Formats: sequence, structure tokens, C-alpha cells
Amino acid sequence: MRWLGIMLTHISIGQALCLGAAEVGLIHIKGPIGPATADFIKRATKLAGERKYECLIVQLDTPGGLLDSTKEIVQAFYTSTTPTVVYVAPAGATATSAGTFITLAADVAAMAPSTTIGAAHPVSIGGGGGPQQTDSVMKEKMENYAMSFAESIAVRRKRNVEWAKAAVKESASITAEEALKTNVIDMIAKDLPELLREINGRTVNDRKLQTASAEVREIPMIAREKVFQIFWRPEVMFILMLVAMYGIIGELSHPGAIVPGVVGVIALIVVLYMAAVLPVNLAGVLLIVLAMGCFIAELFVPSYGALTVGGLAAFLMGALMLFNRAAPSFRLSLSFIIPAAVMTAAFFLFVIGAGLRAQFRPVRVGLETWVGKTTTASTAIDSQGGKVFVDGEIWQAVSDVPVAQGESVEIVGAEGLTLLVKPKTTNRGG
Repeated sequence: MRWLGIMLTHISIGQALCLGAAEVGLIHIKGPIGPATADFIKRATKLAGERKYECLIVQLDTPGGLLDSTKEIVQAFYTSTTPTVVYVAPAGATATSAGTFITLAADVAAMAPSTTIGAAHPVSIGGGGGPQQTDSVMKEKMENYAMSFAESIAVRRKRNVEWAKAAVKESASITAEEALKTNVIDMIAKDLPELLREINGRTVNDRKLQTASAEVREIPMIAREKVFQIFWRPEVMFILMLVAMYGIIGELSHPGAIVPGVVGVIALIVVLYMAAVLPVNLAGVLLIVLAMGCFIAELFVPSYGALTVGGLAAFLMGALMLFNRAAPSFRLSLSFIIPAAVMTAAFFLFVIGAGLRAQFRPVRVGLETWVGKTTTASTAIDSQGGKVFVDGEIWQAVSDVPVAQGESVEIVGAEGLTLLVKPKTTNRGG
């Protein structure tokens, strides 16, 4: 009996250890969906499979992003050997545009209270980042493709097909509570522990999840993914756009500085790369360029500050309009725009102004400053040469008209270290 008790004790401990060994993976996706996000999620699904996690939870809060990257994420969900759970959280989070497709494509779709999902209408991004005015045929093709994509996902995951199509065609958007009632998501959970309890015992792909007491293992982004993910923020793009303008114009106003030009060109290339995913409004970009023109013109035109005021107004409006209204989550706040406008105006009026004024200022040193000056010939001067005394030094000089020693001459130019002179008056006999 004693041995039996010991064996039962060991069995109980072993079972407890097995039950406590369950783990789930967790990743956080916040911000626009781009290539870095797709790479991160694909790596996380592969890692979750290798580590035999019960499931992979993707905590999502996104305003949207690239359709190509979204397709890669959906395909990663389909091929994942580990059940995927998309959790739109925390409260106030959104899964709009690309986020709608990602949420629908998960094995388990969950949302926190006071979150929203929908508004998946495709937005066309043109070359250089400006929204294109697509014709009706192209627009219809884009809508039909996105709608069929959403429909195929909803059918595969047995979710509300009609709403999925409406989210694309009509930009339909609903709350978490409405999404649960209409079979868009599977559950609502206020936090992560509640989510683990809700999905515990759920069968996904013939696999019963054991998550009630599972340990959460967060999978962090690697350095490369973090760097590229930062680029997909409107504030970063706005700052880089200003750096590009500051650097390039700074190089033009201070030729030979090199560093501002190199930094400006690099920033410009990164901005063009970011414009492939962020919904940039061409009108906003043009207004900001107009503002720069006004600031530069103020340095040369006596407008008594009118151009500066106009430039500030154009800059503020351009910054507010910089990102397309179809994606309100990308808008910049005034607390960010106003300091940038003041800093930009100061940069152009003082830094760039000093450089441009220096380029147009008359030469104050060197032989060129002696042109027009009158002096006395130290020796006779002709086309073969002679000498003059200027500023305490004797200089070689030549003259097409012979000049006698002691006669006044006017300096008219210089060739190397030889001064070109002429008699002060051609009517010497008078």
C-alpha cells in the first residue's frame, strides 16, 4: 500500500507537470500592416509550430495597410500548424481595412469591448504615394477583387459572408458587440486571461485547446523587423519628409557641406519607400512644397512678413491634408504639426536665409575688392609691366595705355597676381 501511494503521488505530480507545461505564443501588432508585419507574423507562426504552442495569439490594433502584405499574413494563417487567434485589443483598438481580413482569417477571432472592425474598402495608392484617381472600370475591378477575397476568407472560416462583402463594398464598420451577434467574430474577452479561459476546450482543426492554465510566451520582433515597422508610422514619414527638404535645400544654400545633402537624399528615398503603404494625399504634399517656396521667397522679396504668414498657413493645411481622408487613423495631430511648422519657418528664415544671403553678398576680401580703387604708379607702367603701391604692398601691374611714374591709376581687374590698371583720366594733357 505504501508503494502504491508513492506511485500515485508520482503520477499526480507528472500529470500536474504536463498540465502546467502548456504554452501559448503571443505577438503584438500595432500600426499599419506592411512587409515588416507580414515577415513578423510568418516567423511567429513558424516558431509557434516548432515550439508546439497550443495556439498563437495575435493582439491586433491597426488602421490598415498593404493588401499584398495582408495576403501573405492570411496565407500564413492557412498553412500554420498551430491554431491562430486574432485578438483585437485593448479597448479602443481597431481592425480596419487590412485588419478586417486578418481578423476574419484567424482560426479564432476575438475582440475586446469597445473595439471596432470593418471599413475594408480598398484605397488606391499611386506612384510617389498620392492617391490615384482611378477610372470606374479599375475601381470596380479593385472592389470586386477585395470583395471576393473577403468572401473566400469568411466562407473558409464559416463567418458572416454578407457582412464581409459589405465591409469592402460599403465600408461597413461595427463594434465588438455587433460583430459577436452577427457571427463576424467568435467571442469577446476583456483581457488576455479571460481570452485564454474562453478558448480553453475549443476544438480547432481536430485539436482541442488546453489554454486555461497555459503560460503565455511573448514572441518579440527582431531588430530588423522593429526598424522597418517604425517606418510605417505617419509621424515618422512626416519627420523624414522634413529632414529630406531641410537637407537638400540646406545643401543647395551651403554648397559643399555634403552632409546635409547626403542625409536629405537618404531621407527622401525612405519617404518614397514608405509612401507605398501610407495613404499620402498629393494636395498635402504640394501645399508643403508651396510653403517652402514662400519661406525662401521671403528672403528676397520685401513682403513685410506676408510670405512667411502665407507659408505657415500652407504648411499647416498641407500637414493636415497630408494623409488621405479615407484613412482617418493616419492623420497627424495639431500638437505635432504646430511645433513642426514653427521649426520649419525658423529653419528657412534663419539657417537657409543666412546661406543664401552669403552667396549674394558682395566680395569683401581678395583682389576683386580692389577693382575701382585709385592708387599711384610707383614706376612707369605699360603693357610690359610696372609697379603700383596698394594697401602697404607693391604689386606688379600692366596697362594698355602707358602711365608715367607718380601718375594716378585706377585698378580695373586682375590676372593672377598682376593688376590691370588704366590712367585715372585719359585726358592727361588737359
